[in-house]
Amino acid sequence: MKIERLSQDKIRIFLTFDDLSERGIQKDDMWQEIPRVHELFTEMMDQAYSELGFDATGPLAVEVFALPAQGMVVIVTRGKYDHQQYGSGPDDELPEEVYEMEVTLEHSDSIVYAFSDFEVLIEAAHMLRSNTTDAGKLYHYRGKWILHLEPEEVEEPKLAALIAVLAEFGEGSSVTPAMLEEYGKLVIPEQAIDVICTHFDSRS
Repeated sequence: MKIERLSQDKIRIFLTFDDLSERGIQKDDMWQEIPRVHELFTEMMDQAYSELGFDATGPLAVEVFALPAQGMVVIVTRGKYDHQQYGSGPDDELPEEVYEMEVTLEHSDSIVYAFSDFEVLIEAAHMLRSNTTDAGKLYHYRGKWILHLEPEEVEEPKLAALIAVLAEFGEGSSVTPAMLEEYGKLVIPEQAIDVICTHFDSRS
């Protein structure tokens, strides 16, 4: 489980499928109101508080994105206290759990992998070229090169091989396409794999 702060009132949590299975949670369980999911959310908020000082009391907007090859991304946005409801004096205490969650669940088929070294990305692109030539967008985000692909850009029989290459050279990223569009720098808007191969030679 990885947690990072996006702003004062917003954090992002990346859960791998191993994180879920260790807690006895299946991917589809995240769409259900079951105790294990509530326990997981409480654990995430405790970790967010201990690592980042993120206080999760008050109304929360929770967005859950399921990614096919990487895991799940949970984005938590903290709202403001309703002081009329809870009181605002120094002696007024907030309830222990004020998780007024508004949960949005989305399934994304996007394939997003991060590369710290551009040379490694070049090697990966030359390996990927046999699986697809007209796919991909390339972003630069937080010091890493992020390759974003959509499954429909790749023929179904070649999809597993493509993901295997990405996993060998890169790291599955918790960044959603929406986050890349909002916060990342778009470097190559289309056909990123072909563009990289055309302009850069692989070392191997």
